Amino acid sequence: MNYADAIILGIVQGLTEFLPVSSSGHLALTQDIIGLDAGKTPIIFDLLLHVATLLAVLIYFRKRLISLASAIFDRSRKEERRLILLLATATVPIVITGLCLREQLEHVREEPAIVSLLLCATGLILFVPGWVKPNPNRDPNLRTSILMGCAQALALLPGISRSGSTIAAGLALGVRPAVAAEFSFLLAIPAISGATILKMDEISVIPQDQALVYLTGIVIAFFTGLLAIYAVISSIRHGKFAYFGIYCITIGTAGLIYFSMR
Repeated sequence: MNYADAIILGIVQGLTEFLPVSSSGHLALTQDIIGLDAGKTPIIFDLLLHVATLLAVLIYFRKRLISLASAIFDRSRKEERRLILLLATATVPIVITGLCLREQLEHVREEPAIVSLLLCATGLILFVPGWVKPNPNRDPNLRTSILMGCAQALALLPGISRSGSTIAAGLALGVRPAVAAEFSFLLAIPAISGATILKMDEISVIPQDQALVYLTGIVIAFFTGLLAIYAVISSIRHGKFAYFGIYCITIGTAGLIYFSMR
């Protein structure tokens, strides 16, 4: 892997981890386009990119996370304790799905045409709140958290956006936009952490001649991850979330045509 590969993959990972456009789908397609076989990116590099984006969401929501952590020891803070319980409940579907279907899901990543089709599916998912037109006036409850968790589990398929599917599910269920976005990003913390832990047994030592290359990708993934979080929050506040759907359908269709004709 060279600097150009690290920069490209760092940008793609950082932006698409939180933008509702599917990081796994974009990484799979990008690896194919730049000549890296799907699934052949060094495991340690992939792991470090995920750690960089995890750090980005921890930094952005640091005040909220400190508040939630302190509520664990304060019984009077019922709202924060309730949110912790809902986040834990919403994490269950992705844990079960990831453990049971890990190998099958990895095979899908190796089929860029299928990934492209799933990107189109992400685009359609992002339009669902607009079709349903709910009255967004509620906070997450047990039902909505479970359904948002199921939407996150669906995003284990490369090409289905994790943030896109969870936020769209929340909006379609009537959760207030800003709250749906925050819940989705907080839900990303155990999801990304879990995915990272699952890969720990596959990592190897960073080659000395690749240390600076890896560091370049990590730094870029961190800063682009922060940028992506701001972009998603802004798009929801300004009612432009569905615009990402147009992008996904466009990229997915182009990829489907390209990879089907090879």
